[in-house]
Amino acid sequence: MNWTLPEEFETPDGTVRWRRLGSGDPVVLVHGTPYSSYLWRDIAPALARTRTVFVFDHLGFGQSDRREGQDLSLAAHARNFAQLLEHWELPQPSVVAHDIGGAVALRTLLLEKRSYRDLTLFDAVSGGAWERGLFQLFLEHAEVFQQLPDYAHEALVASHLRHATHVGFRPGVLDAFLAPWRGAAGQAAFYRQYSQIRQADTAPYEHLLGELSLPVRLIWGREDRILPPKYATWLHERIPHAELHWIDGAGHLLQEDAPGQLLVHLTAGFPSGT
Repeated sequence: MNWTLPEEFETPDGTVRWRRLGSGDPVVLVHGTPYSSYLWRDIAPALARTRTVFVFDHLGFGQSDRREGQDLSLAAHARNFAQLLEHWELPQPSVVAHDIGGAVALRTLLLEKRSYRDLTLFDAVSGGAWERGLFQLFLEHAEVFQQLPDYAHEALVASHLRHATHVGFRPGVLDAFLAPWRGAAGQAAFYRQYSQIRQADTAPYEHLLGELSLPVRLIWGREDRILPPKYATWLHERIPHAELHWIDGAGHLLQEDAPGQLLVHLTAGFPSGT
């Protein structure tokens, strides 16, 4: 699929690329790392049958600018997202967020003080002790990973991407996810963004999660190895009124492992009274 983001939004650290599809009530889809809006290539057109769908690549990812010196922290991504919502003139959209997109959406809501109609988080970074595994090694030894030979870097990223799916990628999809991170510039960009994503940027809003009053939906793959089910439970305990839905036989990437089931949840209304 030829997935392009034709629109541009300028930030002090570079250009964010974005796209609008469909018509109707607005919904914004927020991706995580090391992915891009390409994750939404099947979901966005399906939602656009009845909604106006906004997708974008975070600064440092996909088709947006990637260069040295950028602030790619969760706090910076949240500020950029808040400015995008203003640029799009969306005072109260629905927001759907995955992976670190969850932390970006929560910071934007709770600390940047933007309003949403409702919020869906799935297999998302939210809070707690999520600096772990390979991600923690990236943080602690960024200079080592930056010096990997290109073949070793590509093999590592490919393995990391495969680890996120329980059923495997369809033909061509892995190459599409790898493309932005190939070559010397891509390798530098990959570790540049990972080295700036910190647990310290989710801690400031954790105590505010229990104050959320908007409708919240949580969706989680039972086989998620990146953010195992205990992270869904942690989040649900802090947002007790949130719906929690499990998807069996799916890993971290519900967009790849169970797009049909994900769409069923995303097109379902929230119960009245939430």
